[in-house]
Amino acid sequence: MTAALPDPALVVLVGASGSGKSAWAAARYRPQEVVSADHLRGVVGSGEHDLDASADAFALLDQIVAARRAGLPGVAVLFDTDPAVCRRRNAARDRSVPAAVLDSQLRRMPAAIREAGAEGWDLVIRPQGAAVEPAHTPGSRRAAAEQSLRPAGLGFVLQISRFPWGDDPAGWLAAVAAGAAAAGLDGIALMDHLIQIPQAGRAWEPIPEPWVALGLLAGLAPGLRLGTLVTPVTFRAPGILAKTVATLDALTGGRAFCGIGAGWWDREHAAFGLPFPPAAAREDRLEAAIETLRALWQPGTKAHRGARVSLPETTCYPRPVSHVPVIVGGGGERRTLRIAARLGDGCNLPADTGVLDRKLAVLREHCREAGRDPAEVAVTVLDVPVIGADRGHAAAIVERLRGRTPAATFARRHHAGTAADHIGRYRLLAERGVSTVFVSLPDLAGPGDVLRLSPVTAAFS
Repeated sequence: MTAALPDPALVVLVGASGSGKSAWAAARYRPQEVVSADHLRGVVGSGEHDLDASADAFALLDQIVAARRAGLPGVAVLFDTDPAVCRRRNAARDRSVPAAVLDSQLRRMPAAIREAGAEGWDLVIRPQGAAVEPAHTPGSRRAAAEQSLRPAGLGFVLQISRFPWGDDPAGWLAAVAAGAAAAGLDGIALMDHLIQIPQAGRAWEPIPEPWVALGLLAGLAPGLRLGTLVTPVTFRAPGILAKTVATLDALTGGRAFCGIGAGWWDREHAAFGLPFPPAAAREDRLEAAIETLRALWQPGTKAHRGARVSLPETTCYPRPVSHVPVIVGGGGERRTLRIAARLGDGCNLPADTGVLDRKLAVLREHCREAGRDPAEVAVTVLDVPVIGADRGHAAAIVERLRGRTPAATFARRHHAGTAADHIGRYRLLAERGVSTVFVSLPDLAGPGDVLRLSPVTAAFS
């Protein structure tokens, strides 16, 4: 009878006057989400206490509830509050319910409780301990409680995908980097695109060359790991990329990483005069690029003869001062995940648990086929969450960003919720073996937005 309430849902509170329904709803929902008979009396009558308007108010309530029920789970919350408490609260009101009416309500409650189970509700619960849980992440409340009791480790890296820096690009990047450090994030990743992608913004919005920008951050963000998520192999010759990453690692004292993928957006290639081979050829280039990186980062200058690459010498100084993780991005199950299983230090996958579970099974099977322990391939995810300071703030972010997308769809796609909601969701990822979450905030405007991640990173530190 006590459980997490899915959100969104149609939640009907059943109880006598004074049983605590209004206070319970106000503690869990925004005013815009609460439909009350008292408020509707004020709409159709002379005020909230116009009992003569009750019939019209309840008729309007029925229409609103019927409209909102479409596609939503139905939850009944039963308030079997002690009758003496109800009477005491009712007597303390400026306008109390007539005693005979309250007595009738109290007599009816035991039957209402017995009948609720047969009325077709998806969930029938008591109010005690019931908490709102995003419908897109069932089990997150349980997982958050588990994280509090038995913490799991999980790293967080801020992926910057949009750059609303105004007239001060360097100052904006410095401020966001400082915010990332203050929020307890482990690093910063930049997208590697030549034109802003439609998923993140509009084509004319700024998107910097990432390795140049990371060079700036190397001097501004001490202690943070720096890299891309991800660099397409179609943009740069693999040897030049090896030199770039090695230099960044040397400048940062061993804090560089390299996200790498086959590339996917033909528009930016055409716009910049770059070839865009078929998918199979790009996957071949991905394998060759990783082999080239490894060869040029190894000690010595000897020649390299590999499966796809032959180099007469491997003279690449400065060398990386640490092992640079190569994170393969992309979820292609037949080829990309096989490359990650054979050659990658890590594999970046979608954060949606349903998709993630399937990709993980494929990745681990490819590891076994390659004779490699799946634990040797770190699992990372890219997450694009809406994280609000509270439910109202999260809803406001959704409304501002959703465009023509229905609010519920946008909220589900971006797992809209509070930091507490995301703690449980990220715990579910950690339980699946995820080691790092790359977090890309769709509403990132400045360092204050990054600080909303502080409770999340603190829960996993």
